[in-house]
Amino acid sequence: MSDPIEHRFQVDLRGLVDLLSHHLYTSPRVYARELLQNAVDAITARRQIDPAAPAGSVEIEPMPDGSLRVHDNGIGLSEPEVHTFLASVGRTSKRDELGLARQDFLGQFGIGLLACFMVAESIDVTTRSARGGDPVRWTGYGDGRYTIEPAVRDEPGTTIALRPRPGCEQWLAEVEQLTRSYGHLLPVAVTLRPAGTGPAGTLLTGTLLTEPAAPWEATGARRRDSLLEYGTQLLGSRPLDVLDLAVPEADLRGVGFVLAVPSATDGGGHRVYLKRMLLSEDAGKLLPEWAFFVRCVVDTGMLRPTASREALHEDDLLASTRQALGDQVRTWLLDLSATNPDRLAAFLRVHHLGVKALAVRDDEMLRLVEAWLPMETSRGQMPLRAFRQGTSTVRYVSTVEEFRSLAAIAAAAGTPIVNAGYAYDTEILERLPRIDPRVTVRCLDPGELAARFEHVPPGLEATLAGFLDAAGATLAGLGCVPLVRQFDPVTVPALYLVSQDARSQDQLRREVDGSDPLWTDVLSAFQDVEVDHRPQLVLNWRHPLVRRIAGYPPGPLLRHAVEALYGQALLAGHHPLRAADEAALNRSFLGLLDQAFAEDRP
Repeated sequence: MSDPIEHRFQVDLRGLVDLLSHHLYTSPRVYARELLQNAVDAITARRQIDPAAPAGSVEIEPMPDGSLRVHDNGIGLSEPEVHTFLASVGRTSKRDELGLARQDFLGQFGIGLLACFMVAESIDVTTRSARGGDPVRWTGYGDGRYTIEPAVRDEPGTTIALRPRPGCEQWLAEVEQLTRSYGHLLPVAVTLRPAGTGPAGTLLTGTLLTEPAAPWEATGARRRDSLLEYGTQLLGSRPLDVLDLAVPEADLRGVGFVLAVPSATDGGGHRVYLKRMLLSEDAGKLLPEWAFFVRCVVDTGMLRPTASREALHEDDLLASTRQALGDQVRTWLLDLSATNPDRLAAFLRVHHLGVKALAVRDDEMLRLVEAWLPMETSRGQMPLRAFRQGTSTVRYVSTVEEFRSLAAIAAAAGTPIVNAGYAYDTEILERLPRIDPRVTVRCLDPGELAARFEHVPPGLEATLAGFLDAAGATLAGLGCVPLVRQFDPVTVPALYLVSQDARSQDQLRREVDGSDPLWTDVLSAFQDVEVDHRPQLVLNWRHPLVRRIAGYPPGPLLRHAVEALYGQALLAGHHPLRAADEAALNRSFLGLLDQAFAEDRP
């Protein structure tokens, strides 16, 4: 068998540019970042081989004809390196080929200059290597052609010239704004100079586009105020507070701004710089989900970007960084509770949800919530620590509707309750024994309330027997039993109570009713037929209307009155209405109206 014939892949540059613009980068604006990145990497490379080299400088020069030039005094390229790095699509980046440390450079994937074809129909590179050799000019075209020829350049460095593609002129016209956005924190001087004021390779003085230091690197007595002003510019409103952030293993430094308004829990919105180059204005996954009330502005030297360099790559280092930053936010909260309770209270009014989410899994934050966060109780709004003073048992109800129907009655019966119907409240209450083993936490069984209500006088029970029989017959078809008790508040005529056992049996009955014969037999085996678990309609003897109804003789009017009390109790307690319940409500309503407007009445 003969040896296989070797072939080389043919690269369609137009297709590659289309792939970059539609599937890798979110916007053509990234061309400005790639130009800055190449220039800064070239300057870094020159400093590594020649520490005595002139200070790094990058100049942006918009031209009168709409083209754009970018000058740098970096390491430059020799002619062999031009063939290697500019004429080879997909070749590994030049810093690796030159034997330079990867972590010292902004770029990560070597796509670089190709991104400029998203806005340019041709790219002209005039370069001279600091390692020696004659200057050379490389010109690449969007159709895949390129030319290489001798050039004139006195000093080492590179000038890149872009000629815009039709329809992309505005992107090159916005180069100053894009440069300020991406590169304002770069550690080299980036300037904007007037068009055509010097030959290629001549660096002139222009408008400085970079800043001497990052905002979080400021010092002095006004540091906090200046950071809050900076946060106001970024967020559009003044933050509640600012905290310093640092993760040495990720070479990360920056600040976190505590939002003054409620925020979505998407975990995004962080401003992230990579080696002082803007990576993203809306990065996600930098903080734990519970810390959505903080927006970060950070610079990192070690976290890895994605291929588009517009987000952070999810890896072990990012996970550990996220944990470390979450710990710092948590420490800030705990310090606030010890040093500034008023500011903590203001924070909790806005961001209680995030704090509760953390308290579900963190004992220190659970202590903070128990001591400081007001919760809705039958005694009013108060922290759990105040609510459980003088009691070892904390009872709660798990829905807002149940709390609204039972709060006043439970308080009057000497059984105060907590509303755990909001996010994380049930989990927080159930975790209380972790920080105080003496406390018992129980979900209130509404059946307990009936046991605490006052009985009617013994002599009255016999008198009410007939009324209870009639009411029981009316309610039997609704799966409910009547009970007469005395309770407060007196304004409540009737209360619909469903014990935990009743709920379980009712759910089981519904499943039995909706099952096929085989499953009906199986499920019926779990029904408790020896104990009456039906819901109770507790009639309040202290209410004048109940007393009048109880004295009325059996008949249609009494049936309508009992059904009306039943329906009103369901509605007041926000209980779901079945078809039978709706029918009873309609029947009682129409029946009572008919009695009220009977023809024999005046």
